[in-house]
Amino acid sequence: MLSSRLLLLLNAFIAFAFAGSDYHEQLLLRPLPQDTLLASFNFRSNESQASFEQQNFRYVPRSLGQILQHAHTQELHLRFSVGRWDAENWGQRPHQGSREGGTGVELWAWIEAETEEQASARWLTLTNALSGLFCASLNFIDATKTIRPVMAFSPEGDHRNAPNLHLLHGTLPHEVVCTENLTPFLKLLPCKGKAGISSLLDGHKLFDASFQTMAIDVRPVCGLESGKCSLEMEQSVDMVLDIARSKRPKDNPIPRPLPIDQIECDTSKGFNAQDTCFPLNKGTEPGWTLEEVFGKPLRGSCPLVEDGEDSNSVCINTPPERTIEVRSNGDFSESRLASDTLRCYKLPVGADFDLVLPEQKMTTGLVRSDPALFAARSINGHGQERGSTQAIIRNPSTSEAVEFVYLESLPWFMKPYLHTLRATVDTSSESPIKETYYKPALDRQRGTHLELRMVIPPSSTLTLTYEFEKAILRYTEYPPDANRGFDVAPAVLRVLTPQAADKKGIYIRTTSLLLPLPTPDFSMPYNVIILTSTVMALGFGNIFNLLVRRFVGADEVPAAAGGLKGVLQAKIAGIKAKLGRA
Repeated sequence: MLSSRLLLLLNAFIAFAFAGSDYHEQLLLRPLPQDTLLASFNFRSNESQASFEQQNFRYVPRSLGQILQHAHTQELHLRFSVGRWDAENWGQRPHQGSREGGTGVELWAWIEAETEEQASARWLTLTNALSGLFCASLNFIDATKTIRPVMAFSPEGDHRNAPNLHLLHGTLPHEVVCTENLTPFLKLLPCKGKAGISSLLDGHKLFDASFQTMAIDVRPVCGLESGKCSLEMEQSVDMVLDIARSKRPKDNPIPRPLPIDQIECDTSKGFNAQDTCFPLNKGTEPGWTLEEVFGKPLRGSCPLVEDGEDSNSVCINTPPERTIEVRSNGDFSESRLASDTLRCYKLPVGADFDLVLPEQKMTTGLVRSDPALFAARSINGHGQERGSTQAIIRNPSTSEAVEFVYLESLPWFMKPYLHTLRATVDTSSESPIKETYYKPALDRQRGTHLELRMVIPPSSTLTLTYEFEKAILRYTEYPPDANRGFDVAPAVLRVLTPQAADKKGIYIRTTSLLLPLPTPDFSMPYNVIILTSTVMALGFGNIFNLLVRRFVGADEVPAAAGGLKGVLQAKIAGIKAKLGRA
């Protein structure tokens, strides 16, 4: 009996050691206009399907793996996002928007289930478990915030042995993303932020960025030749940092102006004086280092990283003329790709690594690639009863038409009128809508689900509008900050043609909306209580005083008692007697 147990343990150890799993991580830096810097962290690990099913976890954390197994989740995509990507100035989104989420929290997953009811139950299990794992309010993604997209999302993994898959999607646009979500994110990494590029991640810098998103993607991947399947887990962090703001020292957290003698002034201005200075625009790229921007050094490479061309490296996308120095006591290597505009550095083992870019005047710049579409959405109208939504989508290409899917998930208290839906193109009179999927809302049961497949011609602008009605909520359904308004999830645009090079796709998300609803005056009950209590206290006090108080004349007071006057005279006489003795 003992030998058989030892044999089983040995087989499990061998399967664990030779699972064929690997781990890669990479940091890509790309300077942006207006002295900003895009930092894209990518962590990717593979776990063999057999080891995952036997719960022999090596790189995929057990805490997340068991949740996926218990909820029968075949593919998972989770996003934490804050801020807005400025496509007009920054160009194309990182990863073509496939690793970006809407403001707040966005989650969608493919769940294996026999019926829709069973899929909803397992979806509820998944959201509650992830809520506890990431310290987020994912348990508030109920039926009113859940939809089943038809055209907007496609699976990235290879689902060969899972025919009964259900896609569910939920959003929390009002969720505040903070350090409590970053800490569980780092704990899922093999080096847990102690070494490798994850050692640069700091909550103070991440959440001080103009734009940041954290993504977790889990999907099955099968080889075409071998046929063996593995579970791939990818974690990514994208943030846009203001270089001058990030370089602020820790002992000076509040930005204060420098003394005038330390500022380079533009003396050509007419108002220049000893006490007046206009900062001089030198037209140079600002100088910075990794430690200055991220507030901490890069602690070498992660020991668990597998050797590879795209792993364990820091890459920066700059013109060839940009001067870059490396500070490290360990052994590192440098390689240049993409016509010398991309430089990658292999991180040393057990030694700090830092990139130093001095202030430099540039004559060439990087070519900024425009996104496939520019999209913006807003709420129009006035009043507390009705309103309208307007989405403006522009195709910057001069030669190719773009086919895309427009997805909106609206709360149940925002009820659109489908007959008012209008889509117009400024260069054509033909309707751009090719297919429509609409699922109306039910009060307090589900929200509105709208998907449109549209085509926009080259160099054209598409305007999409519809009217909606605002519902009146029960007083218990209003949040504490009811007068602020209610958040509406961003619209999701998936570009169908031209297609992406991989299964991740091309996605664009608009900003979230702030919907004002008819809101009662919640201070009125307190005003009524205070006014009523005051009136009752005055009335009751006077009536009670009249009923129980006894009124008598001054001459009817007993003389023996002497009254108050007698007491005072006796006290005064005693004081005079004491003073006379002294």
